[in-house]
Amino acid sequence: MGRAVIVDAVRSPMGRGKQSGALAGVHPVDLLAQVLTGLVARNDLDPATIDDVLVGCVGQAGEQSATPGRQAVLAAGFPAHVPSTTIERKCGSGQQAVDFAVQGVVAGAYDIAIAAGVESMSRVPMGSARMDADPFGPSVRARFPDLVPQGVSAELVAAKWKLTRAELDEYSARSHARAAAVRASGGFAGEIVPITTPDGTTVTSDESIREGTTPEKLAGLAPAFAREPYLGRFPELEWLITAGNSSQITDGASALLVMSEEKAAALGLRPRAAIVASAVVGDDPTLMLTGPIPATHKVLARSGIGLDRIDAVEVNEAFAPVPLAWQREFGVPDERLNPAGGAIALGHPLGASGCRLMTTMINHLERTGGRYGLQTMCEAGGMANAAIVENLSA
Repeated sequence: MGRAVIVDAVRSPMGRGKQSGALAGVHPVDLLAQVLTGLVARNDLDPATIDDVLVGCVGQAGEQSATPGRQAVLAAGFPAHVPSTTIERKCGSGQQAVDFAVQGVVAGAYDIAIAAGVESMSRVPMGSARMDADPFGPSVRARFPDLVPQGVSAELVAAKWKLTRAELDEYSARSHARAAAVRASGGFAGEIVPITTPDGTTVTSDESIREGTTPEKLAGLAPAFAREPYLGRFPELEWLITAGNSSQITDGASALLVMSEEKAAALGLRPRAAIVASAVVGDDPTLMLTGPIPATHKVLARSGIGLDRIDAVEVNEAFAPVPLAWQREFGVPDERLNPAGGAIALGHPLGASGCRLMTTMINHLERTGGRYGLQTMCEAGGMANAAIVENLSA
């Protein structure tokens, strides 16, 4: 059985997911198309040789409703015979796209695949596909009567692990500081594909990072979920979650070039990374955000690699309690957890985040000479993906 390798990984800049955001004028199809074009151009790859394009996208409504990857393939000028499919595993959609691409190559179904993700949250607001309908149904609600929105789940996680507001805000300020430091040093430049907007502006840098963010500034923000009916249902909660210690609503896209090791050698392409092991789990749908903990246990067991050999860990910063609860469980030092900042600073374009995190992690391992990285993401409904990535240039 051959090995699948990651030849390259790129992303767009992160634009604030509001009408005034830097990427708000770019249709999501064109946003992803420009990332795909940049990926193949960097590797001098004939797009006609791509077997499939697997795209994570959560808000499959409106402009993201018609298999956005297929439309992006056509917009990028790839031959019409190149197919695409859309994957939706909530926040882990992009990471699942990577898993499926790797599995397809290992199984011999693909020689070359692209794993990608896109989300334009300014143009397709979060929850658009729901259309005020009940996605759970009476049987799920009967089994889990305490289902709550993710923000309330974050409050429950903070309470369970006895996290304080000060800890959440200190962590969040650090996310911005780390991302700002990487940007200032040019560390993100090699992973970003510039995006041209309809008015001709070229966006080359993340818009979401707030330099100078301090815990004191974040402490002044009001709790986002301290309202009825949740106040009455959970009188024991301290209500710590704010816009400042949560991931940012963002526009963005990302893509990774995955192929067999033999194909990479035949094309003269140097593999940058490989997935050592991957795992997906389900967990408590009310706490919802705790899945990265069992997912980490599962992927470590599969890989046979101990946490002491992991040089960097990416735990998606959906809310600050997620990486902090994970850290409480595993005891990983601060410097190894989200070393380039995370979604609190860089944003969380839902379907794209799994690919964005992996792109950033691969680049971080190369910059620092680390060998192994672990990535895990919580997902709505109480699920999580995890993967261990090996830096092949180490």
